[in-house]
Amino acid sequence: MTDILFILLISTAILIGFTIGLLGGGGSILAVPVFVYLFHIEPHTATSYSLFVVGVSSILATLQNLNKGIIQYKIGIAFALPVFVVIFCVRKFLLPIIPDVIYQGSLFSLKQGEALMLLFAIVMLVASISMIKGRKKVEPDSLGASEENEHQLNYFLLLLQGVFVGLITGLVGAGGGFLIIPALVILARIPMKSAIATSLVIISINSLIGFSGDIGTVKIDWSFLGLFSLIALAGVFVGLYVNSKIENEKLRKIFGYFVLLMGIFILVKEIFLD
Repeated sequence: MTDILFILLISTAILIGFTIGLLGGGGSILAVPVFVYLFHIEPHTATSYSLFVVGVSSILATLQNLNKGIIQYKIGIAFALPVFVVIFCVRKFLLPIIPDVIYQGSLFSLKQGEALMLLFAIVMLVASISMIKGRKKVEPDSLGASEENEHQLNYFLLLLQGVFVGLITGLVGAGGGFLIIPALVILARIPMKSAIATSLVIISINSLIGFSGDIGTVKIDWSFLGLFSLIALAGVFVGLYVNSKIENEKLRKIFGYFVLLMGIFILVKEIFLD
């Protein structure tokens, strides 16, 4: 590895960890493009690496949040169960049978990797808009969901959203935070910081479940992946510290614009620069 690549490895790993600690998601939004565009790892393998890095980083962030009392366990479990099942099935059974070339025409062709990145970007744009616009009175005054909001929860919608998150997470190797957090804020109506903490629990588990589905089917460079993950953990601590200093509403907006910019970048890269 050259000096420039090593510097890029350190800086991008710290940035990914920082993003996970600060926003409770978005690590995979950075990790997949970083692995694909900077380190020239093919998209399927890049999604596997992303799942591992995001999973390990999210576990550390979750451990730091345990004593804060902001994790919504009941809502998290209801949302997470369908996510876990769908992710494992997608990684283990669906991805291996998707052809390398999905469409071949006279004007253009669409490969599996390109399709995954485009899908990733489109979903990111939709999720970002929902966070930027928000809804009136989405967040109760307290850190936890109020008793009234708990009775108003639509668990069926949460379950459907969980299936959708599992499908996207399994296909594109995203931890799912950029979808989980909007679902928890808008559907479950819990505060941004509580949504972040709950999301991290779900992300840590579903990322590692998704990665386990790749073991034996994807060739993994453990020295590279281990080093990258270790450096990302340092960024998590910095992100968690900054998170504690920012208000819920500002965090929601920051998260939304971050996802929007990354979605636009991937769309431009895949459509115009390839």
